[in-house]
Amino acid sequence: MQCAYFSADRCRSCTHLQVPYAEQLNAKQRSAEQWLSPWAPEWLAPQASEEAYFRNKAKLVVAGRTGRVTLGILDRQQQGVDLTGCELHERPLLDALPALSRWINETGLTPYSVPGRQGELKHVLLTVSPDAELALRFVMRSEAQLGRIRRGLDALRAAVPGIRAVSANIQPEHKAVLEGDREIGLGDEHRLPMRLGAVTLQLGHRSFFQTNTRVTRALYARASEWVLDGAPSSVWDLFCGVGGFALHAAARAGGSESLDIVGVEVSEDAIAGARLAAETAGVDARFVAGDATQMAARGEPVPDVVIVNPPRRGITSLAPWLNDSGAGRIIYSSCNPKSLQRDIEAMPRFRPARAQLFDMFPHTAHSEVLVELVRR
Repeated sequence: MQCAYFSADRCRSCTHLQVPYAEQLNAKQRSAEQWLSPWAPEWLAPQASEEAYFRNKAKLVVAGRTGRVTLGILDRQQQGVDLTGCELHERPLLDALPALSRWINETGLTPYSVPGRQGELKHVLLTVSPDAELALRFVMRSEAQLGRIRRGLDALRAAVPGIRAVSANIQPEHKAVLEGDREIGLGDEHRLPMRLGAVTLQLGHRSFFQTNTRVTRALYARASEWVLDGAPSSVWDLFCGVGGFALHAAARAGGSESLDIVGVEVSEDAIAGARLAAETAGVDARFVAGDATQMAARGEPVPDVVIVNPPRRGITSLAPWLNDSGAGRIIYSSCNPKSLQRDIEAMPRFRPARAQLFDMFPHTAHSEVLVELVRR
């Protein structure tokens, strides 16, 4: 893949860009196999990605000055580098970003200066759905300029027609943290529908969704296939977020009354989105707001299959419970091979039987690995 930003040494985020894609994928596969080599699972062929136009989310630093902002990254001198033409982004994002930049200039929002520790607008986060609808988040230092955003919403929607949901996140601290704890919805819409075949996920302003929609479809399809192997009667989806794994398993099961699927997630907003998606799709799955570890400790009836899709730190204290539980299988989706290996070692009563790599992040060393663990 050719990139003008990379060639001009203005952005080096894609550390493996100069490596042919087939070699990138082979290297990731070899690395994943090495991490799991003590257990020698059966490996399915890796799921490749498109080399360009695959990112459904733009996370851009706002810099420059009022009326002349840049949307991109900061260079070594903490000055803005505009990346609105980055071809990792899906095409609707590429169409929207220049118009969004012009709207920010016309609205008079003040970009935050990292060296000067002043200004208001820190980041813009723009997500696109398969139907080319957009969710936009402004990360602000304070609420001081929210009035400008509110007054300019009609002009924003005219400039960027696909926008569906808009919010402001307040991050008052001067540190390398993308967002703060407070989210303020702007407008009447607060969810972005992500249509993935039979299931349409409902993303809230702060909902997590993988950055590569096409590869995520393949991940959900494979996971739901493995979940339903052996005709389980009960499934838990822990760390379920907006319900992607549980909903796809339920849809694949086709409304089987003999299958009980429960998703667990700490975020009440994500659970509300999962319930809405289940109702919209007409699938039978229940969703509970709560901590996965605490639910396990309550002595609930042990499911046949447990799905875990934890953050990078892994499942930590949940691993001993899973090891000692009566669960027959675990479907583990991991973005961190180190924590995945540690968690498998903490569950010696399970063995990895099958695994597959999903290349969510071309041109980097990162990937997602799905593993089926079966009780010995």
